[in-house]
Amino acid sequence: MNLVKERKAIEGALDSYRARLDSIPDELFTVTPKEGSWSFAEVYSHILQATLGSCIALERCANNNCKPTNNQLTFLGRLMMFTGRFPPVKVKVPEAVAAKIPALKIDKEEAKNLLIKCRKRIEELAPLVNDALPSAKHKHARLGALDAGQWLKFIRIHLLHHLKQLDRIQKKFVSK
Repeated sequence: MNLVKERKAIEGALDSYRARLDSIPDELFTVTPKEGSWSFAEVYSHILQATLGSCIALERCANNNCKPTNNQLTFLGRLMMFTGRFPPVKVKVPEAVAAKIPALKIDKEEAKNLLIKCRKRIEELAPLVNDALPSAKHKHARLGALDAGQWLKFIRIHLLHHLKQLDRIQKKFVSK
């Protein structure tokens, strides 16, 4: 894994989220489109809380603070790590994850603060990845046991995936 490339891609994605946040009209940020998808606010809440949660898992792996496991990636986990993206089908958040990290209608200021927090955590943790033990793994709800590098890669994949979701929501409002 190219740590510099992953980190730059994550920083670029966070830059995109910040720029888009400024371009979304305040009055539309928390509005749920009629077609029943998430609002912009809910996407920001989900992606930023999930990124922070993934950073906790990455940190545990980097500090070898995980329960020992022989568990591996699931088929979906191997596919995503190989392709570097989500499969081209709609995937719902697992119920256990949705219960722990619900997608809330946050305001733009909270989204800005969460973006800053995510960026700071990535800056702190990315340098630790190269020295992390490959045997130190933390379980992901769908992807199986990920090591520190895989958690960093997942963060990038997940951030980029939800940028596409923001595009779909934007199109729903433009087509009115």
